[in-house]
Amino acid sequence: MHKFNAGRGQRLEVTLTDGSGRLQLVFFGKGIHKPHKELLPGRRAMFAGKVSVFNRKLQLAHPEYALLDGDTDGDAVDAFAHQLIPIYPACQQMASWKITKAVDAVLPSAQDAVDPLPEALREGRSLVPLTEALLKIHRPDSKADIAGARDRLKWDEAFVMQVALARRRLTDTQLPAVPRQLVKGGILDAFDAELPFTLTEGQQKVSREIFDDLATEHPMHRLLQGEVGSGKAQPLDALVLTPGGFRPMGEMAVGTEVVVPSGERAVVDGVFPQGEREVWRLVLSDGSTVECDDEHLWIVGSRETGERVLTTRELRADLLRADGRPKWSIAPATPVDLDDGGERPLDPYRLGRSLPEDGLPSAYRNAPVKDRRAVLRGLLDAGGEASGTGDVFRAASGPLAADLAWLVRSLGGTAHPQDTGTGMYDVHVALPEEGAGDAPGFRRSLRAIEHVGRKPVQCISVAHPSHAYVTDHFTVTHNTMVALRAMLGVVDSGGQAAMLAPTEVLAQQHHRSITEMMGELAEGGMLGGAEQGTKVVLLTGSMGAAARRQALLDLVTGEAGIVVGTHALIEDKVQFHDLGLVVVDEQHRFGVEQRDALRGKGKQPPHLLVMTATPIPRTVAMTVFGDLETSVLDQLPAGRSPIASHVVPAKDKPHFLARTWERVREEVEAGHQAYVVCPRIGDEEDAPKPGKKGTSGGNGAAEAAGSPEDIAEKRPPLAVLDIADQLTKGPLAGLRVAVLHGRMAPDDKDEVMRSFAAGELDVLVATTVIEVGVNVPNATVMVIMDADRFGVSQLHQLRGRVGRGSAPGLCLLVSEMPEASPARARLAAVAGTLDGFELSRIDLEQRREGDVLGQAQSGVRSSLRMLTVIDDEEIIAAAREEATALVGDDPELTGYPELRIALSALLDEEREQYLDKG
Repeated sequence: MHKFNAGRGQRLEVTLTDGSGRLQLVFFGKGIHKPHKELLPGRRAMFAGKVSVFNRKLQLAHPEYALLDGDTDGDAVDAFAHQLIPIYPACQQMASWKITKAVDAVLPSAQDAVDPLPEALREGRSLVPLTEALLKIHRPDSKADIAGARDRLKWDEAFVMQVALARRRLTDTQLPAVPRQLVKGGILDAFDAELPFTLTEGQQKVSREIFDDLATEHPMHRLLQGEVGSGKAQPLDALVLTPGGFRPMGEMAVGTEVVVPSGERAVVDGVFPQGEREVWRLVLSDGSTVECDDEHLWIVGSRETGERVLTTRELRADLLRADGRPKWSIAPATPVDLDDGGERPLDPYRLGRSLPEDGLPSAYRNAPVKDRRAVLRGLLDAGGEASGTGDVFRAASGPLAADLAWLVRSLGGTAHPQDTGTGMYDVHVALPEEGAGDAPGFRRSLRAIEHVGRKPVQCISVAHPSHAYVTDHFTVTHNTMVALRAMLGVVDSGGQAAMLAPTEVLAQQHHRSITEMMGELAEGGMLGGAEQGTKVVLLTGSMGAAARRQALLDLVTGEAGIVVGTHALIEDKVQFHDLGLVVVDEQHRFGVEQRDALRGKGKQPPHLLVMTATPIPRTVAMTVFGDLETSVLDQLPAGRSPIASHVVPAKDKPHFLARTWERVREEVEAGHQAYVVCPRIGDEEDAPKPGKKGTSGGNGAAEAAGSPEDIAEKRPPLAVLDIADQLTKGPLAGLRVAVLHGRMAPDDKDEVMRSFAAGELDVLVATTVIEVGVNVPNATVMVIMDADRFGVSQLHQLRGRVGRGSAPGLCLLVSEMPEASPARARLAAVAGTLDGFELSRIDLEQRREGDVLGQAQSGVRSSLRMLTVIDDEEIIAAAREEATALVGDDPELTGYPELRIALSALLDEEREQYLDKG
């Protein structure tokens, strides 16, 4: 024991030896008393801690330790030294090995564990018994033991949860509801007849699903996702590879089989005409070309960046290296077997001898890889000669040269036809060895991108995990149209429909867009209104007393067929004549109790349509929304444009920020408008409290923005009022700038939005009140200040406010965070992809799942112990399938008492109520 600080401080030093060397331990302050009594000379113990260096000697400061007493502990030491040691979630008061002792005390009782999995399922899936899994997860002999135990325990969680959800779905189908049959000659037909555009195929398909549900005697429970957007469009005469060879893009139809780059076959599940667009031609190093629009996605590689996915637009902006050489190359597609249409067998050597001038017959092109290789060898044997790394086929006609080149490329090689000046071509051929696959030497570099002009284009979506042909550019799909048609169908059948929106701005926007789309049909019972129309009313918390009284009266008498509102719709005094459909917009913003309160206002349970423009990974749809049927709107409405996104490092490169404001001015001068978004309002009410991190205020509360180190800076978040003042006095002086935030009076907010939509303002500085539902097609640029303070999905939602017209959108994410920080990595991810589903996965990985079956939301520890919904998609999907089949055969689980016990443990009373309401 040593004293220091004139005797006020104490330090305990302990020297250890294992017989081969010595190590110093040190304890300070109050932490010395226990080790002073226990760590006596000659005693044996195990120690763990962080090794540090003091006075050039290794030491452990305040290590954890466990004393070893008696002869039996010799075995414990040997076991400890030679086995896999479980690491439990320890804390300062409870070390991992203390938990190990506690587990040792109860582990024998694992023999009595009730196994919830039916024996047939367990054997069919090759899962170990529960008892074995519990023993092996805690005391494994090998890594294989751990993997097998984990798989089994993940299955338990997934299966029991999916059984709970399957029973809920089954119970929902037993509830009574008023069927809402479509009525011919009603408001819906009149509305459709007046539409100035044709509904997309996606909107028509989803509408059919909804109307089928509404016609049943049980409540509809459907989730409507606005999924992807435009892009990846190609001219109608562009060629698409199918198992029967190339076919024009214009011939693609739903159900057409195509070949994806990995060589597998997949089915086209959507065809989306995109009208006329500007088309570009990519010229590759071997002379081949391909046409596409500016947003087509390409998998390209370079020495500097490795493999990346870039749009044509991005490639055009960064095509060549500084020395003028190509920067990017495109890998060959995997060689695939093609169907020959049942034509006669190939004879490559007869073909080689005859050397056709007009190209190859289709049977020679559409053939298995082995036969195509044989055909090529026969041709080269007859008319080729060795040259360097490959062969040269001399003096081929144009058609034959083109077919020969196609044959080579289809086998993963490169072919360069060269005009000899006589109308004939020498074809230089290089082919990888059989089985060489994607040999680096056979990647084709990107030489040039040429403008072609306007052409009719379309894109296709392909039912394949690679999304090789899925439209790439995410923009919020116009959900309201599908929801409005559903509401009109319910009104035709004598019912009422309520749309619940999360903010007043969004409720007003929905109300305005619905009344504008309906025209005189929204003025039922009013002078000049259509005979078969209905009233559309707005109900929000801040309405004037007279307007509110009238709205309530219209609802209780049935005069109003449609009501759009905020939480005000949930209040007790709001009564409906016959509520038939509840539409919840932006589902993730509403608690279960709020939705339940609104659904309780129907004479019988109303039908429920939940809408979200935030793409939800399939796994989350199967768990969090597992009691809802899912529809996806996977097609962009006509007229949407691409959005380019860039991170602006304001601190590292201040001139980038100056350029940001120049870009805003340029857009305004071109006749467009801009948004500037800030995380805070800037009045005294939302000023950050001392010692707390700043958060946004009003209706524009920012999402959790990642880990604490992401918000390491000391200054408060930038504020709307401050930034608006700085911009009007500085870089945007002379432009018409206005502010919008959640604490403005409703009439003032509405007036600002009207002015902005009418083009009377140039720049709108706002909080996230504009995040959803705001639709100003002329707005082309968005600057998000302190972008690192927002969550991934929120940034994505905000970005969806631009690019809604014919002009391209631009989103600039301004951040002062250092380049290596997690916050910047998150922003780079947002800027790097427009795929909403990919971003939703990133978002979920950061925030985890939350409590899937309970009331806890994101940021709260998940009720799942082993399962992660983002990583275990296959297990969840398989468990859902098994659970649905089992519950269908035995809804009460009478043949599965062990499963019933597991369910009752999972679903305590609170969670059971949650599911009932959800």
